[in-house]
Amino acid sequence: MDLDTILGKLETGEQELVQKTLTQYNKENSQCFFFSTEQREQRKQHDLAEFRKKKFRDSVPKSFSDYDLEFSKDHDLRLRQKLGEVVVKFLDRDLQPSCQVACLETIRILSRDKYGLSPFTSRSAMHTLAKYAGLDYSDELEVPRIPDSESVVEALKGLCNIVYNSVEAQEVATDLRLVCGLARRLKLYNETRSSHECKFFDLRLLFLLTALRVDVRRQLARELRGISLLTDALESTLALKWSDIYEVVTDRLAPPLGKEETERVMEILKTLFNITFDISRREVDEEDAALYRHLAAILRHCLIRQSDGDDRTEEFHGHTVNLLVNLPLMCLDVLLTPKVELGSVEYMGMNMDTVEVLLQFLDRRLDRGHKLRETLTPVLNLLTESSRVHRETRKFLRAKVLPPLRDVKNRPEVGNTLRNKLVRLMTHVDTDVKHCAAEFLFVLCKENVSRFVKYTGYGNAAGLLAVRGLLAGGRGEGHYSEDEDTDTEEYREAKPNINPVTGRVEEKLPNPMDGMTEEQKEYEAMKLVSMFDKLSREQIIQPMGVTSDGRLKPLDEAAQKMIQQQESSDLDSDSD
Repeated sequence: MDLDTILGKLETGEQELVQKTLTQYNKENSQCFFFSTEQREQRKQHDLAEFRKKKFRDSVPKSFSDYDLEFSKDHDLRLRQKLGEVVVKFLDRDLQPSCQVACLETIRILSRDKYGLSPFTSRSAMHTLAKYAGLDYSDELEVPRIPDSESVVEALKGLCNIVYNSVEAQEVATDLRLVCGLARRLKLYNETRSSHECKFFDLRLLFLLTALRVDVRRQLARELRGISLLTDALESTLALKWSDIYEVVTDRLAPPLGKEETERVMEILKTLFNITFDISRREVDEEDAALYRHLAAILRHCLIRQSDGDDRTEEFHGHTVNLLVNLPLMCLDVLLTPKVELGSVEYMGMNMDTVEVLLQFLDRRLDRGHKLRETLTPVLNLLTESSRVHRETRKFLRAKVLPPLRDVKNRPEVGNTLRNKLVRLMTHVDTDVKHCAAEFLFVLCKENVSRFVKYTGYGNAAGLLAVRGLLAGGRGEGHYSEDEDTDTEEYREAKPNINPVTGRVEEKLPNPMDGMTEEQKEYEAMKLVSMFDKLSREQIIQPMGVTSDGRLKPLDEAAQKMIQQQESSDLDSDSD
């Protein structure tokens, strides 16, 4: 059925005919997503073919921006916008529930097209959808209306599409205080028998608003006590039982978390991530610390809990790790405090189940090698910072990642151990990735340069050491215990022959200067100096030197600084 015919039938205003017409339109377009990248490419290819058919070979093909402009003026788009306007107005009438659903489903389908959102982004249209979603907020309303029907779900889906695709709609949603309506409904999360879809799209809309609007993020976190509300919702969805103030009862034989529960939990975790992003920059009082410890204990349970399928579990754990990174380090001690039970991973009398899960999670992400900045840096940062403040965590991780060195024949980056995989990342093209990997290993080495070079090789370690001003050796600024590094017999025997740059025992190569006279050696040396000088003058390379403070500087500056420091030292000696 074409849009002109549909509009003609809607103009009659007969509720039964409108419902029948829109139901058919919805059925025909249920899987239609207007102007996706694929459809746009198909349209482009079709028009280029038309150019050739008409022998317009000298015409300049349209650019993508030309196509965007053409689409905005497209006749079908104008008809869809007209349909949206008519449907929104129709919703202001007193309609039967089935007709409401048909109208709202049409809006959901039309709102997929970000170029055709104008009928839905006005204040009146957004207010109409908010009413049908049960989010019409007013200060006088003590108890929010909590309808639970197909109309609510369809209205929420439409609002999610509109808010996601339109900055104007995001501003209107903020003015209408939709977040307040959502927060009020969230308070009754445990007391209502809302369907999974209603709860899920409540949470999805809340996530979108907090992701796209900084002011909404702050409002939910501070004014509406969103962290506490969402933590309660998380606890309810997981149906938790507590054995101690910060210890959740975890049944290792329990079935995986269901698909619907997992979906809701992940939306909660994502929204909590949005509103806790700046916690580490704020002062945490005793009350807040208790709340964050309570949340951290729940997140510990999330890490140990499995979901329906490996991919879903990986995604579930990924959102959990992201949120843990936001929490104050002082509140993460609850990850280690649960009692050691049968089947637990124990180290130095502490329960290391969570750290073991995080290490396995890291290993899987390393093997995938996909979008490393997004997928790997959160867990690396979490393990690094936890190792700084929790001695038991650092020692456990070091035993797993940097066990006593035995393999001295292969380069540190060669192999499939965790150490090998992480050392490979130390020369990654992405600066964030290589810095996180190097920092993690450096902390496991207690920021001791010689130990760090021992496990990674000077060539791999040079980047971090240069940034830290430690190229000349020494230690970082961290405070660690003074326990000695234990060398294996294999390492002690091979140590004199290990090349510190590559981190392995190199095969002995013949000396290229054997058999040369002193004059020939001097000639080759001067030839090499001349080549370096030429490359330097042509700015192909820049010779560098290490200053006394362990940083790289251009060779001339480094030499000058060393001379100045020497002169200053000599003057001090004379004055003494």
